[in-house]
Formats: sequence, structure tokens, C-alpha cells
Amino acid sequence: MPAFTSRPYTLADFDFVLPGELIAQHPSPERSASRLLDGCGERPVDRVFRELPNLLTPGDLIVFNDTRVIKARLLGEKPTGGAVEALVERVLPDVPGGPPHQVLAHLRASKSPKAGSTVRFGLAPSSLAEGFDAEVLGRTGPDDSLFRLRFPADPFALLQQFGHVPLPPYITHTDEPEDAERYQTVFAERPGAVAAPTASLHFDEGVLAALAARGVASARVTLHVGAGTFQPVRSENLAEHRMHSEWFEVPEATVEAVARAHASGRKVVAAGTTTLRALESAALRSPGEGLTAAQRGETDIFITPGFRFQVVDRLVTNFHLPKSTLMMLVSAFAGHDHVMALYRHAIEARYRFFSYGDAMLLDRVRGAA
Repeated sequence: MPAFTSRPYTLADFDFVLPGELIAQHPSPERSASRLLDGCGERPVDRVFRELPNLLTPGDLIVFNDTRVIKARLLGEKPTGGAVEALVERVLPDVPGGPPHQVLAHLRASKSPKAGSTVRFGLAPSSLAEGFDAEVLGRTGPDDSLFRLRFPADPFALLQQFGHVPLPPYITHTDEPEDAERYQTVFAERPGAVAAPTASLHFDEGVLAALAARGVASARVTLHVGAGTFQPVRSENLAEHRMHSEWFEVPEATVEAVARAHASGRKVVAAGTTTLRALESAALRSPGEGLTAAQRGETDIFITPGFRFQVVDRLVTNFHLPKSTLMMLVSAFAGHDHVMALYRHAIEARYRFFSYGDAMLLDRVRGAA
């Protein structure tokens, strides 16, 4: 691998031309049959994802994000009959003395609903009589971009009943029964994400069993992925970009597992950029050097070349959008020139891109620590 180098980067440094037909619209028939681009050496190696366990060393630790995608997309209408589409960004915890069942949501409508009004949501406009009314409490968030809504009952239950799978904007079909299963990891437990931790979509029970048989330990974090993961970077000056905030938790058991792996000279492997962001966010908050204490809360960490990684040694990740914050993250982790060369290879070799696409394996570049 090349040694770490740092220079001023602008948005244009993370651009590339992607043929539209390489954007995966559906998952592969079998999770672990996706392709895996091994980018850990000087030259890329084309593999199949189920080979991953053999690329790791007994005693390594792989960390997964156990968030669960909620059916966060709702279709509805205002009392005037105008169509409304909502994407629930977050289900808020009930506060003693406050109105229960609140959510924060992005709303799309020809005219934004005002505080005190209601919106009726259901499976589709033709079945709104079977839906529910949500009260608009007001606006909040950066630039008042989010609406605070009050649901009549448990938001998770209502979303499960009436919501749609929140597929990314570059997937052009409406959600189908297949998406309810495949836009979810096999180990998803804690509901709250509005986008999947997509690198983990490739893991199935066979790969998990092979990792265990290989002697690779595993641990969990939680990071509830928000819709801001698709937020574009609009400024050429990266320092001007402000990241969205997401809730995360790194438990004590994971802190201890990381310490054991590093003490024995083994690698900590992050299954996806969301896992990496949770681990590195926790390390930044920990007292002392590295990840030393369990952490939970909000993170808006923005990782660009020059970032000092403290926890993660290897990264399993999908292929990301041009000029995205995730392109900047993987470039910081594995080296900008190396990552851009891997992307050129992936395009030439016809890898499938983005959420339902293929994966790659990266080592942390020397010096990025």
C-alpha cells in the first residue's frame, strides 16, 4: 500500500464519471454472491464476497452496525387534497410532560403544511381512508428543513403498517416485497435507520459462520443512518460543508473487544462506513488515546484526507457516489490516489455501484493514524 500523503483537496478531487447502467437497481440473487474488489495490495484483485473470511486473520475483529431500517417513507395528503410525501428522519423519544409519539420528517408538498394543520398518511393515496392523521407541530433543524410531527400512536408501529421502504433516490423503482427483506441486514436489531448500512447487506448466515470458524471475533455498534447520508456537498471548499447528525452507540463490550484485538496485534475491521464513523466518533470522545470508553449520543463527524484514525484498520465498503462525503471518507482511509485507481478498475470491470451494488475491501493507508 502507498504511504499516507496529505494535500489540500477540493470537491472536484472526488469526482468521477459513472455509466448509469452500473448503478444497481436490484440486489444480487444471493447476498454473498456479490463481487468483492480486494484493494488491500498494490494491484486490485477481483473476488467474490463469500471469500472475505479467508482474507482476514484469526483473532481479527469485525464490527457490525446492528441498526434496523424502518419503513420511513409515507404517502399522504393535506385536508385540501394536495399530495404530501414524508421521509421520517428520526423517531423522537417521549419526553415527560410533552406531546408523545413525535417524529422529525422531511416533507415534500406543493405548499408546505403549517403548524397546527394535519396530514393524512396511508399506504397510497387510494387507501388514505385506512391511514392515520399526523399533526404538524412546527419546523426545526438546519434552515428549518425538518418538520416536527405528532403521530396518534407508536410511530414505529404506524410506519411498519403504512410506510414504504426508503430506497435511495438513485434507485428508480418503487419499493417491492423484495426490498423489505434485502434492504435490511441479516443481523438488524435496533430500529431507527432511514438508510441501510449497505456494506453489511452482503453478509449472510454462511459468511457469518465462516468468519466464526476462521476465528474472527465480532462485535456490534449502532448508528442510525439518516437521510443526510445522501446530502450532496455543494462547496468546493470542503471545510464549508456541514454534516448531518446521527445517533450512535458503542457499548462497553465492543470497547473491550477492540482492546483485545489491538493488544494481540490483530486488525479491527469495520463492516461499512457507518460502523467506522461510530467507532472513530467514540474514540474522539474517549479519555486518553484510542477507544477507551463506551460512548453514545450524536455525531456529525466529517472524515476527509488528513483525518487521524484511531480504531479501524480495515474497511469493507460499497462503492459511493461521486463528490460524496463517503468518497472523502474512503479516500482518507486508503489514500486518495489509490481509491481513485480502484474506482477506475471497478468501472472498467463492470462492478455494480451504490446501495445494491458490489463491495470492496480496503486497508488503512500507512501514516493515516
